[in-house]
Amino acid sequence: MVISENKGKTVVVGLSGGVDSSVAALLLKEQGWNVIGLFMKNWEDDDTDEYCSSRQDLIDVMSVADKIGIDVEVVNFAKEYKERVFAEFLKEYQAGRTPNPDVLCNSEIKFRAFLEHALTLGAEKIATGHYAGVREFDGKFQLLKAEDGTKDQSYFLHRLNQQQLSKTLFPLADIYKRDVRRMALQADLHVAVKKDSTGICFIGERPFKEFLMRYLPPKKGEIRCLDDERVLGEHDGLTFHTIGQRKGLHIGGTKNYAKDGEHDAWFVARKDMVNNVLYVVQRHDHPALLVDQLNADQLSWISGEMPHPHWVYGAKTRYRQADAPCEIERIDAASCLIRFAEAQWAVTPGQSAVVYESRVCLGGGVIV
Repeated sequence: MVISENKGKTVVVGLSGGVDSSVAALLLKEQGWNVIGLFMKNWEDDDTDEYCSSRQDLIDVMSVADKIGIDVEVVNFAKEYKERVFAEFLKEYQAGRTPNPDVLCNSEIKFRAFLEHALTLGAEKIATGHYAGVREFDGKFQLLKAEDGTKDQSYFLHRLNQQQLSKTLFPLADIYKRDVRRMALQADLHVAVKKDSTGICFIGERPFKEFLMRYLPPKKGEIRCLDDERVLGEHDGLTFHTIGQRKGLHIGGTKNYAKDGEHDAWFVARKDMVNNVLYVVQRHDHPALLVDQLNADQLSWISGEMPHPHWVYGAKTRYRQADAPCEIERIDAASCLIRFAEAQWAVTPGQSAVVYESRVCLGGGVIV
């Protein structure tokens, strides 16, 4: 019986104040674990403004903990977050790339600083409310896609290693989001109807361009049409734009008189960092927005072993994308070349290319 197996064992659950982590803690408590909640505070720069919800989140955490009968500890990882995640985040943007802070945040904070702290509390395991799974297979730990494919978060967890996965539980692996909310309602947890958080990991929902401008000064330059070099407008800085971007260009009324479909939308296709020029194209299906291969570096493979070259895998180049059939043409410790069966849209330097074999997430790297 599960309860007897877990009785006396301690698990530390990362509680965010949301419904997912709350139900994860509830399930573990019902399974007989000695559950300790851990609330992480990781951002302090503008803790008093309207976008930082940490105070309300902590109130929600304490309410949930009181309801299900667990203790909560509050820890501050703001220094670690700034040094390990945010500094890299700004460096990537400054170089013209579009990083994914959630990926780095998971590997450096939620499953490193958090895990290290949990072990000092005598925990056998840590747990989070992520939609993903973990299993031991043939002597190795595998990261699995969640049963609820619309919520699967394995993409953000692909940099986890064997040691981290061996200590991790994902209680929501086989549960659909609608059932998570139903469980919270049945347990009379007020967070059952709380809106899901989005935005930058631990920093919250805020006007992103204005936020970046606090740390990276604007540098105006030309917006040009990639097809004919016409100057169409002015940008505030290449840092604030990403490949495939449609909104916020302020050139919506400019017509491409040389082509049919002159009212088609404009999309960012290229950033010339040397000359500070933002190149745009019209039409979602413009060839400049489509690529059938990519290079990735900063590779991280969950098993500790590289995937096989020339095997057929699936890969995502952004979150919520369907797995695209591909093969790894070239791979070594430093980088790999992934070729897709069909061209992929708006592949963006700085984002992660994550490789899958059916439901198993193998790992991935950063698109260059």
